[in-house]
Amino acid sequence: MSTIRSICVYCGSSPGRQSLYVEAGRELGMSIAEAGLRLVYGGGTKGIMGAVAEGAMAAGGPVTGIIPRFLMNKERTASDLDHLDELVITEDMHERKHMMFEKSDAFVALPGGIGTLEEIVEIMTWAQLGRHRKPIVFANLDGFWNPMTALLDHMRTEGFVHTGHLVQPLIVDAVAGIVPAIVAAGRAAADAEGDASVIERL
Repeated sequence: MSTIRSICVYCGSSPGRQSLYVEAGRELGMSIAEAGLRLVYGGGTKGIMGAVAEGAMAAGGPVTGIIPRFLMNKERTASDLDHLDELVITEDMHERKHMMFEKSDAFVALPGGIGTLEEIVEIMTWAQLGRHRKPIVFANLDGFWNPMTALLDHMRTEGFVHTGHLVQPLIVDAVAGIVPAIVAAGRAAADAEGDASVIERL
């Protein structure tokens, strides 16, 4: 992992029960764009997902939407967000998730449902297997992800996370802290890689 150029955001395609979720999505999108980074997301126009894209575009940032063909009418209003500078239509969810991974240097989980949970857990699984060292963030708005972090702690305590040093998601409570945390993590990873290369040469 080195320089952060793009951030993938996983989140609900519905707005949730609290208005703060949609507001946070819009704020995060703007924060990503204002940092000069590309937003990679699920391509939808509804709920928190749509808010993240709207925020990024409002701040003039580049946005890549990736959506399976069968979800086009469910998560996306046909005429909306046609002005994305990149919209990728995949044949299935597997292709979508793989492409989101390939195009992203970091991952953020905003509040969402089963789909959001499945996506961020898969990214953590790949980290545990040593497939990547990209930063992973749980946006713990109003304690939304507290049950998840408690479950992860329980798994570690019970001896089911054998490579815990490879799975250390950042828990960030405020939207304003997400992008700075990712940039700092990317910088630290780059420094570590640099140190390792020096040691190898020695």
